[in-house]
Amino acid sequence: MLMPFIRYITAVAFACVLSFCLQVSPAYADTVEIKLGTDAGLLAFQPQNVTIHPGDSVKFVNNKIPPHNVIFKDHAELSHPDLAFNTGDSWEETFETAGTYDFYCEPHAGAGMVGKVIVE
Repeated sequence: MLMPFIRYITAVAFACVLSFCLQVSPAYADTVEIKLGTDAGLLAFQPQNVTIHPGDSVKFVNNKIPPHNVIFKDHAELSHPDLAFNTGDSWEETFETAGTYDFYCEPHAGAGMVGKVIVE
């Protein structure tokens, strides 16, 4: 008679632990991609603006009409001043602090190649 009671208590305890584990899920950082030069060959970032969360990263990928770079206004630590000449060249930047980060391609800013990362 004691054995079914012990099985019952064990099953209830296991269900409680499992329920708790399923409710607590770890937070994962995301990475979004911005192409330097659109697929259509325009001198623009694709997409031009992205919205992410603190801890997320942006991967910049050289796409069309090189050379390109990414300069963040007032954030030299995030900037990539070296020119990317080869299609597929890429780098990532992680954003830890909420805010709006304006950026541009130095050689093509005059053509309107500007963008924005919004961290909320």
